[in-house]
Amino acid sequence: MNYLFLVNVEGAIYKDDKWLIIKRSEKEEHGPGLMSLVGGKAEINEAEDDILENTLRREIMEEVGIDVSEPMHYLESKTFLLADGQVVVDVVFVCKYKAGEARPVDTDEVGEVYWMTCEEVLESEIAPLWLKASIMKAEDVRLRLEK
Repeated sequence: MNYLFLVNVEGAIYKDDKWLIIKRSEKEEHGPGLMSLVGGKAEINEAEDDILENTLRREIMEEVGIDVSEPMHYLESKTFLLADGQVVVDVVFVCKYKAGEARPVDTDEVGEVYWMTCEEVLESEIAPLWLKASIMKAEDVRLRLEK
């Protein structure tokens, strides 16, 4: 049995009633041009507390140039396979927008940035099913948090 895998984190980032959705760059090896949440792989150089949260904050800043508030709220975890068969464990957090102007900072990774309501994501013909499922779950969390 093979237990080696990559760990990826994603942020379902909300501002008011809208979610930050990116279109992945066409240069991306995995999922070029797909609509997605912001995120990336955990890079482990030494023992570190809060590795998932720190990775996500770094990826959000590097990819779209914004800060998110504390705390991040765990949403879900899932696995997927890369084209080479590598297993990825994907952990998603719900994050509240704090500051900055969302824009494609790293254009090798992010092609476009959108603020979309849950309904707009669900009605989109180009949003992948897994993104729609994550946003539906995240919307439930947002509504609970905003009460």
